[in-house]
Amino acid sequence: MSPEAPDEPKLKLLSVVIPARDEEGCIASTVEHLEIELRLNNVPHEIVVVDDGSTDRTWEILQDLRAKISALSPTQNTGANGFGRAVIWGLDQIKGDAVVIMMADASDDARDVVRYWQRLNEGYDCVFGSRFIKGGGVIDYPRIKLALNRLANYFLKILFRIKLNDTTNAFKAYRKEVIDGCRPLIAPHFNITVEIPLKAIVRGFTWTTIPITWRNRRTGTAKLKIKEMGSRYLFICLYVWLEKYFSAGDYRRPQPRATTPED
Repeated sequence: MSPEAPDEPKLKLLSVVIPARDEEGCIASTVEHLEIELRLNNVPHEIVVVDDGSTDRTWEILQDLRAKISALSPTQNTGANGFGRAVIWGLDQIKGDAVVIMMADASDDARDVVRYWQRLNEGYDCVFGSRFIKGGGVIDYPRIKLALNRLANYFLKILFRIKLNDTTNAFKAYRKEVIDGCRPLIAPHFNITVEIPLKAIVRGFTWTTIPITWRNRRTGTAKLKIKEMGSRYLFICLYVWLEKYFSAGDYRRPQPRATTPED
């Protein structure tokens, strides 16, 4: 179990950042389900969807949705494309004092966003979801990707000496001060999914873990190309590892508060 959360001020607005590239088949349902869940649970929010160079109707659909959902703030990444670049673009736009990064393909459960908000309001700087602890789960996870996922996360547990067993999952929550404290963010692709949480841990922000569920996309095509990502993940991991052991704490937050995740 986690220790008592530190005493932090209550949060006022949750920003949900959703990078999207060619997601015309699912972006509307993802945004609509998220909006309903947050509104029913009285979570003050904005939904920042970043169109990352889509060539289909994604942007057109977002414009139609904006007329119906006042909390939706679609934006287009006008720079170089890439999942990490789209996430950073979205983080640069947010107005909230907390943020959840969520996938556009409906693989993440909107109910878990509410649980993230609740745990952040207990005082944690970060809340990391895990699909591989008691209460979590995956649905229709391709076997090869699952095996590689478990190997990669085991490697990170050993390398950084942490209990977190789902570092590579993008679906996580942070107070805005964490995002600001982890800059500069440099990962241009899916390796940003490990850059932010590892930097947050190394730089002394508090964190806890909750079980989450994940479902494989039902429309569109997966954007993560495993064969292209190995060296990129390794680069970011070693980059943060070098900071952990050789920076003499130069980048750590003032007066860090240590905490451990849930078992």
